[in-house]
Amino acid sequence: MTSTTEATAVERPPARSTGRRRRRSGWATPYLFLAPYGVLFIGFILAPAIYGIWISLHDYNYLLPNQPWAGLNNYFDLFKSGSRDGADFWRSIRATAIFTVFSVPLLVVIPLAIAMLLNRKFPGRTFFRAVFFTPYVLGVAVVGVLFRFLLDPTIGMLNFYLEKLGFAGDYPWTTQVPWAWVGLVGMTVWWTLGFNAIIYLAGLQDISPELYEAAEVDGATAWDKFRNVTLPGLRPVLLFVLTLTLLASANMFGQSYLITKGAPENSTRTAIYYISQVGLQQYRQGVAAAMSYILALMLILISLLNFRLFREKEES
Repeated sequence: MTSTTEATAVERPPARSTGRRRRRSGWATPYLFLAPYGVLFIGFILAPAIYGIWISLHDYNYLLPNQPWAGLNNYFDLFKSGSRDGADFWRSIRATAIFTVFSVPLLVVIPLAIAMLLNRKFPGRTFFRAVFFTPYVLGVAVVGVLFRFLLDPTIGMLNFYLEKLGFAGDYPWTTQVPWAWVGLVGMTVWWTLGFNAIIYLAGLQDISPELYEAAEVDGATAWDKFRNVTLPGLRPVLLFVLTLTLLASANMFGQSYLITKGAPENSTRTAIYYISQVGLQQYRQGVAAAMSYILALMLILISLLNFRLFREKEES
């Protein structure tokens, strides 16, 4: 007995030392898993972002050999009245805000209603889920060409069928506001609502059915269950969908470029559209980079406000 105890006492130190060696050798494992993402993040996001700041501080034109230092003048000029780009830039910000204000509520509410319907059990449920999600897999070029034919004021199918139904049939969907905004928002809602609906659907399936059963036992109505069970259960999903939709709407470019070309009189030219014109057509990348960082700062502030509001509601 004594000899066995002594042998065990002798063998324990190597076991602890082996464990330490394993812990020492395993410290790098999570970093190895993160390495591919880290390389892509640094190479395609962080490094270009830092380089963009450097560009915004110069009168940058990649076609010229010299890039004169401009300091913060590219930023200050955007806030000066009568400057070359100030009025057009803030007009494009206004167009972006109009599109965001009208598209985001629709892209938050309609997908939620569709997700709640698709969460019920009925024949063909999987088919209808695919129907609503399918438009999202199409590229903006495909959807833009499709809606260009649908909304064209002279040969478009929408005006043709509206006339058949007894309406005027000459609505300027792509050439005058507010009709142009109706067309752009309608196209975007049809195109992207499936993505938000799928996110909502995943969130709805995480809510315990026992909560709904308990609410029914307490005599709750459908509205009571939605307000007291569904919405609290979906709060993190709502925050994610709202933030993602806000950022996507504020970065709208393809729809305006393909359907309205910014018409009429650049009133539907969004901020990204104008930044691309300044940077890629006028070859003034320094000014375009400054505009991009002002827009990015505005979106960061809106996102932080969004997170703050949701946190206050959760705490209350």
